[in-house]
Amino acid sequence: MRSTDRVHALPRILRPVWGLALAGVAGAMLVGCSTEEAICDSGEYPVMAVGGTGSACVSNGEKPLNGYVRYPKGKVPEHVDDKWDIYWDTHTVDKNGDIVDAPDA
Repeated sequence: MRSTDRVHALPRILRPVWGLALAGVAGAMLVGCSTEEAICDSGEYPVMAVGGTGSACVSNGEKPLNGYVRYPKGKVPEHVDDKWDIYWDTHTVDKNGDIVDAPDA
C-alpha cells in the first residue's frame, strides 16, 4: 500500500482532521515554534547558586538574590537540557567568580 493510499483509506470523516493536523505541524515549523522548555519565563533571567548547582530566575531589572550570581557571559542556559544547562549540572562558580567543579558532581 502506497502512503497516498493510506490517506484515501481513512474514513471520510477523518480526512479533514488528518489535514488539519498536518497543517498545524507545518505551520508550527514555519513560524519557528519550539517545544523546548525555557529555563525562565519571559521578563526573567537565570541566576546560579554560588558554590552549588542550584539556580533561580530573577525579574529583569532586579539583582540576583543573596548567594546567587549571573551566569558567566556566553555560558547562560536558555532551555532545559541545552548545552549550558547540562554543563552547569557539574560545574559552579566559587566566591571569587571562578568556574570550578561542583562539589556534588
